[in-house]
Amino acid sequence: MRIEHLALTSFRTYESLAADFPSGPQVVVGHNATGKTNLLESLVMLGRGRSHRAAQDGDVITWSHDFARIEADLGDPGKAGPTSAALIISRTAAGSGRKRALVNGVPRRPTTLRGVLPLVLFAPEDMLLVIGSPSQRRHAIDTLVEQTVATAAATMATYARALTQRNNLLRAVRDGAASSSELRFWDSTVVEEGSRIVDWRREMLLRLLPSLASGHREIAPDEPALELQYQSNVELAAGESTREALSRRLAETAQKELWNGVTLVGPHRDDVVFRAGGRDLASYASRGQQRTAILAFKLAELDLMNEVLGVTPVLLLDDVFSELDPARRAHLVRRIGELPQSFVTTTTTDDLDPALVRAATTWQVSLGRLTRRG
Repeated sequence: MRIEHLALTSFRTYESLAADFPSGPQVVVGHNATGKTNLLESLVMLGRGRSHRAAQDGDVITWSHDFARIEADLGDPGKAGPTSAALIISRTAAGSGRKRALVNGVPRRPTTLRGVLPLVLFAPEDMLLVIGSPSQRRHAIDTLVEQTVATAAATMATYARALTQRNNLLRAVRDGAASSSELRFWDSTVVEEGSRIVDWRREMLLRLLPSLASGHREIAPDEPALELQYQSNVELAAGESTREALSRRLAETAQKELWNGVTLVGPHRDDVVFRAGGRDLASYASRGQQRTAILAFKLAELDLMNEVLGVTPVLLLDDVFSELDPARRAHLVRRIGELPQSFVTTTTTDDLDPALVRAATTWQVSLGRLTRRG
């Protein structure tokens, strides 16, 4: 997969942008706060239907404008011609955003964009994946699930809404403003949708493991084998399904949840742990070991999406080369060279491997402008 043409209108710092991108690595150079990350964010929104940075969709619209538009022509070697995809974000009266998506000119749900432009994002905040909060690791796995399972985005949105409603109702019951019998409807939704999410996560980790282990072994052959372990707050009894276990645990914690006014069990409380040699990496690994594990995880994402979708994702690297030592940079450069297209942002090409710079098309970002060098 590659992005052949990108057009932005009123998106962040870009009032108007039109660029044609060739195959291979695209190196985007510019000072901080000039729009490098904004460019990658536009691609993330087009590929996932939502931003990885904005608190609400309306935040991406250029100040004083009423809408933003992201449009791209996408090339896939397995298809006869390009696909066009567009996402339009309109500002609402409340300041948030309303989204509309088009694929080849036909209106679609924004969530369908995940199947149109597959991508893997490696951003600076991912450097905390091993030692950061469980929510960061859950989000990383859920994003991968959403891009490889057609119904996952809708299921996760339904679960999030049900969880919010159930928590509100728990507080109302605790305060005497509602009856506990009203919880049954939301219990059913939490069990049905939550058990699907847990099963998808477990399956995804199993499918990731071979590429994760081989990639880590290639980068760090002298370190213990890397694995990911799913830690659920709902343990399965013998012969029990995830759905049955979650239903049982909701019943067991019912009184405690009423006291706390919050749902205490479910996929929103689970974790994914990086382990090596039987130990949790977060408790002992050096920064170098953590970064090796994270790099192996991102490259395993590429391999898995290629296997499941039958197309190589576009890789987005947002100013992460400066965080890696020369050996890890060299490994990443080799993998980048195998991809149909990638986007790499940096404040200076001095942080990049010279082989990558030679092979890349280089772009200069200034405030609101993107120009090709050479």
